[in-house]
Amino acid sequence: MAEAHQAVAFQFTVTPDGIDLHLCHEALRQVYLSGLHSWKKRFIRFKNGVMTGVYPGSPAGFMVVVVSYMSYNKYKQLDPSLGLIAKLGQHMPISQYMSTDSQRIVGGVLVGTGLWVTIIMIMRSVLKNLLSWHGWMHARHGSLPWSTRLWLVLVKVFSGRKPMLYSFQSSLPRLPVPSIKDTCRRYLESVRALMDDEQYERMKGLTKDFEKNLGPRLQWYLKLKSWWASNYVSDWWEEYIYLRGRAPIMVNSNYYAMDFLYVFPTSIQAARAGNTIHAIMLYRRKLDRAQIKPIYLLANKVPLCSAQWERMFNTTRIPGLETDTIQHMNESKHIAVYHKGRFYKVWMFYDGRLLLPREIEQQMERILADESEPQPGEERLAALTAGDRTPWAKARETFFSRGKNKQSLDAIEKAAFFVTLDDSEQSYDSDNPVKSLGSYAKSLLHGNCYDRWFDKSFNMIIFKNGTMGLNAEHSWADAPIVGHLWEHVLSMDPKLGYTEEGHCCGEPHPNLPGPMRLQWDIPAECQEAIQSSLTVARALADDVECHSFPFTDFGKGLIKKCRTSPDAFIQIALQLAHFRDKGKFCLTYEASMTRLFREGRTETVRSCTNESCAFVRSMIRDETREERLRLLKVAAEKHQSLYRLAMTGGGIDRHLFCLYVVSKYLGEDSPFLKEVLSEPWRLSTSQTPMQQLELFDLVRHPEYASSGGGFGPVADDGYGVSYIIVGENLINFHISSKRSSPETDSHRFGANIRQAMLDILGLFQLDNKAKSLPCPSV
Repeated sequence: MAEAHQAVAFQFTVTPDGIDLHLCHEALRQVYLSGLHSWKKRFIRFKNGVMTGVYPGSPAGFMVVVVSYMSYNKYKQLDPSLGLIAKLGQHMPISQYMSTDSQRIVGGVLVGTGLWVTIIMIMRSVLKNLLSWHGWMHARHGSLPWSTRLWLVLVKVFSGRKPMLYSFQSSLPRLPVPSIKDTCRRYLESVRALMDDEQYERMKGLTKDFEKNLGPRLQWYLKLKSWWASNYVSDWWEEYIYLRGRAPIMVNSNYYAMDFLYVFPTSIQAARAGNTIHAIMLYRRKLDRAQIKPIYLLANKVPLCSAQWERMFNTTRIPGLETDTIQHMNESKHIAVYHKGRFYKVWMFYDGRLLLPREIEQQMERILADESEPQPGEERLAALTAGDRTPWAKARETFFSRGKNKQSLDAIEKAAFFVTLDDSEQSYDSDNPVKSLGSYAKSLLHGNCYDRWFDKSFNMIIFKNGTMGLNAEHSWADAPIVGHLWEHVLSMDPKLGYTEEGHCCGEPHPNLPGPMRLQWDIPAECQEAIQSSLTVARALADDVECHSFPFTDFGKGLIKKCRTSPDAFIQIALQLAHFRDKGKFCLTYEASMTRLFREGRTETVRSCTNESCAFVRSMIRDETREERLRLLKVAAEKHQSLYRLAMTGGGIDRHLFCLYVVSKYLGEDSPFLKEVLSEPWRLSTSQTPMQQLELFDLVRHPEYASSGGGFGPVADDGYGVSYIIVGENLINFHISSKRSSPETDSHRFGANIRQAMLDILGLFQLDNKAKSLPCPSV
């Protein structure tokens, strides 16, 4: 490989006359540029840390406050130090070192700085109190009362100018702890439609007993934690829901994102990898410099927490015997690449700069052209990350803790991210959309079970025909964070462009060192462990059935004409589809975010409500259209109310989860909590939000629609449903289930969803050809 030509910075020869030293000036130059790059990055981090630390203050604001203070005191002929220097002079000989004028200036600067810091703290406190008010969420869509408009003006005033990604972190309120009474009441309300009278009365008794006896004691500890910790949920959620799980994270936890649905920018695998990897590295550079804009709600005024961005790159989940850990590196200058059973380390910088797309394509071409065979055990090594966690932890400690294996494993785990140059071809085929998208989804979700490093924060998969996708590990962040990166990558691809032949723009580098092949020494015992993990992973992968389809009959544009929330419309359609599919209702999970609060992650919206069940029954029975519309409106309003509660800290599931954790720490056994936490989510749903609509012009270029992404089923006899609302006329669905369950069929459920969507729209007597007609009020 080409890297051998510049492997060392110097050579020397021992002769009778002494040591003859031969310095390699090019290598020394690269060492210098690398060090310069690192110091620049440290300085930028330090500067951004200072800017974030004093926000909403700024250096300009500091100068204004200090100069104004000094000018005022000079005009009034007052002591700007407020006597501070005089008091210090009683204990130390200040006058020996500074003149009276100098003392006044220094004292004035110190007092002015204190005044500036005080103003910052007051602004933060006011902003935190402003952001703790969520009454704006109850305003009708499209119209804001004067009180909300005034509140928005105040938020804008106290938010300062030009915030960076992490500027609002210290101004965000803490997640509140709901009362035991409210949580118990809402829980009983959420399960009423799922239980008969006898089951409900039994659960009601358990709930009342918990609310009266054990609950208040657990609540006291939880309140104490909420005062002490930044977020009373997130650390326990990460540890107990994700890191302590011993089952495979492949399918069960990791999720995927798809490429454009209708556009194929190039059929050259290396070229697509070149533009994609370069776009990702540009995003990382913006992230390192905190140049990514904060995410807002409501007219770009209400900020969301940005904490989850911190571990997007240079991050790996490390297996442990009882619990995993998350390893995050501050800096990584390389990526890890897998192709045909071989692992490579590819440097992303040369001459002190980021490699250009054509240069990255050049590196990928070298890997694709490499005809060397995998080393013994190397080809399926990544299967360890796809199987159960404990065997992987034992194998890692036994076989990868020293020597070349440790060095190679470090190269993967400390890489910025992981890339797979997949040898298969995947894409949307208009002639066979069902089969092609199902195969595409399964490939992204689990591949061959040994050609993705499932522990990395995310895997970029580039297929042989130039299509791409992404597989992400879930513990470090939630899907909207990865979705933000993915939107950037998809929007950058057309801008970077390709030549007529399909290559990246630009020229190859004549002296660029090639990728470094990782070396392994994997004994037979380790190969047995690899095969054992692969057997477990394949059984899991083979059992998963994926069905993805674009719903093109109508989109949010037509739903809004019906004066209904698009998310509520889809969730109610899912309830109708599920009842038709299984003939019963089930506990339904819809993911909502709590990032209005510091370090917030997710909360559950229990979408199967008494109101939605009443509407579904009306669709099964022979009810009038007017009655069905009335029940639909009630169900949609109930869903929106639950969604608002979840977003504003009033959800019940994270509260119940934390109460359960406290009970385990105290050694208390709660029949109520045990039963609640063991209830299966047979319908798990999530909407993939589009957060950067300004990056895509879907009106002029609808072909640049994203397919969104999906995840595996949560329950063995349930469905996993993800959907993305793209533009005004397209909704993409991703459905998963297990073939081993006689109760589920992803394709059947997909057909039920489509029919349910059409049936609900039919209540409004409006079709896609009449988009301009007003919709009857419900």
